Amino acid sequence: MTRERPFILGLTGSIGMGKSTVAVMFDELGVPVFDADAEVHRLQGPGGALLPAIEQAFPGTTGPDGVDRQKLGALVFGDKEALGRLEAIIHPAVGENRSEFLRSNARQPLIVFDIPLLFEKGGTTQLDAIAVVSAPTVDQRARVLGRPGMSEEKFEQILGLQVPDAEKRERADFVIDTGVSIAETRSAVEQLVQHLTGSE
Repeated sequence: MTRERPFILGLTGSIGMGKSTVAVMFDELGVPVFDADAEVHRLQGPGGALLPAIEQAFPGTTGPDGVDRQKLGALVFGDKEALGRLEAIIHPAVGENRSEFLRSNARQPLIVFDIPLLFEKGGTTQLDAIAVVSAPTVDQRARVLGRPGMSEEKFEQILGLQVPDAEKRERADFVIDTGVSIAETRSAVEQLVQHLTGSE
């Protein structure tokens, strides 16, 4: 039976779990990956399509280099109404670009939607399956606290906004473990691609 469209796999995972690394592995295997975060950065970057709307809603937060993330972050962090206004600008644009990505890859057997806040923000309806990238808590903590500008307090704050890893794993169709060697993780990704494309 021939599929009329690609199998859409949603890829997600909490901070420090290795989702970006796994997304690169899919890409290296020739699977088209739509990176929602990268798309947001592009739309908000220098000459980005969303700059006029963001400047109108949040005056003084954009410039030649695009959105001043610190200024904008200070305005929306902890303010649900302001965050809602920002999301109302960003989400439709990302959704439109994702639809375009889907159209341009319509003949592919498998595509990946890399969506960091998949469970937190919804958006599971378009997906055929969900893969969660996960690692032991000790690995996650070491990775995140090793990042520049990260503190225990900030890390705990971010964790508090994310659906717990255990719940994500429970809700996933597939779990990709990054608490093992890179080679083992890569092998798991290869097996998953073979399974989903019927090339086992």
